[in-house]
Amino acid sequence: MSPKIYNAAIYARLSKDDGDKNESESIVNQRELIKDYLKSMPDICLCSERADNGYSGVDFLRPGFQAMIEDIRAGKINCVIVKDFSRFGRNYIEVGKYLENIFPFLGVRFISVNDHYDSAKKNLDSDYFIVPFKNLINDAYSRDISVKIRSQLAIKRKKGDYIGNFVVYGYYKNPDNKNKLLVDDYAAGIVRNIFQWKIEGLSQQRIANRLNIMGELSPLEYKHQHGIKVNSNFKKKGTALWTAVAIGRILKNPIYTGTLEQGKATTPNHKLKNIIHKPKDEWAISENNHTAVIEKHIFDAVAGILSNDTRVAPKKESVYLFSGLLFCSDCGNSMVRKTIPQNGKKYIYYVCSTKKKGGNCTMHSTSENALIEIMFSLIKKYIDSILDIEKMLIYINSISSNDKKTQKLYATLTFKNLEIEKYQKLKLSIYEDFKDGILNKQEYIDFNQLYTSKINNAEVAAARTKKDLDILLNNDSESQKWIEEFTQYKNITVLSRTILASLVDNIKIAEDGTIDVTFMCNDEFHTAVNLITNASPTIEDFPMYEKEVV
Repeated sequence: MSPKIYNAAIYARLSKDDGDKNESESIVNQRELIKDYLKSMPDICLCSERADNGYSGVDFLRPGFQAMIEDIRAGKINCVIVKDFSRFGRNYIEVGKYLENIFPFLGVRFISVNDHYDSAKKNLDSDYFIVPFKNLINDAYSRDISVKIRSQLAIKRKKGDYIGNFVVYGYYKNPDNKNKLLVDDYAAGIVRNIFQWKIEGLSQQRIANRLNIMGELSPLEYKHQHGIKVNSNFKKKGTALWTAVAIGRILKNPIYTGTLEQGKATTPNHKLKNIIHKPKDEWAISENNHTAVIEKHIFDAVAGILSNDTRVAPKKESVYLFSGLLFCSDCGNSMVRKTIPQNGKKYIYYVCSTKKKGGNCTMHSTSENALIEIMFSLIKKYIDSILDIEKMLIYINSISSNDKKTQKLYATLTFKNLEIEKYQKLKLSIYEDFKDGILNKQEYIDFNQLYTSKINNAEVAAARTKKDLDILLNNDSESQKWIEEFTQYKNITVLSRTILASLVDNIKIAEDGTIDVTFMCNDEFHTAVNLITNASPTIEDFPMYEKEVV
């Protein structure tokens, strides 16, 4: 009787997640080792080769593995050959299920070359103990690697290192340090346009339509153009277009303000892959982590717009002037726009949405024309106050060198520089004394160490003093950038949606017609006023134009 011929499949697997770094574990080397083994196996006919590159051994939904299982079910192969058990899998329970139940039931011969295991020739006594033990070791190894990788990633997140596979639109990885982000100037320009258009009142869909009409590549296509391979189902006629969803992701992502948020989700362990979303207090958040594309107050302004009802009116390109900004001062709900025709004209009013729906509140009725007039006046006055603040901050900077604290720092820095110069000269003199025989070798070494130590201490102190002095003289100019956002509108002649959305956080309307306005960067405004007031007791408080009656 002729021996049975087995139709075999080679299976190879590689994964960095499992700690597979040795060259011997490569897919190519696994195949070569198995093919060399098959030269001495005349009863085995090689029919197919399957491989999974980059898939963890605890995951049995690997595409190559599943294709091999389908071949088994279809009767194409009845023998599976691997380099060792760990290449087949690192899940103790799943590997045991295949070796002890599934493969024997399907009549499949299983061979692990390096483990000297062949199910057609197995030693029942030794295999009963050794095979499960090896699989258990592989499982434990995978768990250990998983714990180490998770720990390393957690440390990197805390340090502010970017650990994602792909970078969001508008940034790219630093070629010299893949964990740091650099601004992609072209894409960042598109991001700025998106935020500006949102402030102007365009919906996410209209922004997406505008970008598609302009022929701007969507984030996915932009990555493809730069050689980054990303798979996605969001395609139309072969090309991924801008969508409202993509615009929304950009508008809501704080990464554009320089803040990196990572570690938002995790999995239970190395075997279970279901996603668990973590509470925000467990995220790894790193502020001022990289160069911002969008100023924080602009991002906050857009966040406010997104949180409110700012639906675009029918047949309109953008939202109404006050959409999402008006609120009832009593119930806190939004004010709604109401058009009243009279004598062939249309008059526009805003009323409390609670009252309009029959709720327990009053109308708080406010004319749109009157509201435009008063808001124009308020914004002009507020900007004038900020212009005064800007002048005073410049003045404070100009006289800061006469401040006692500044003088003290100057004196300390000068003293430390003189101290460094003094001990450098002493080091030179003791060397000359050593050469002239005045000092012996040990005395020279002792004095040299003493003066070197004093020089190092003085240099550290000088560097620290200079840093403190620079901060004081600079007066934290970065924190004054908000002023530019307001002063760019100092010559306005008409109230626009852009101005309102950029400068105003909210407007509350009282029943008696009083309006209470909260401007953007309100905290920064008060901080600047306090700085000026504390800097000079003779400077009067700046007027806060926040309340008027319509």
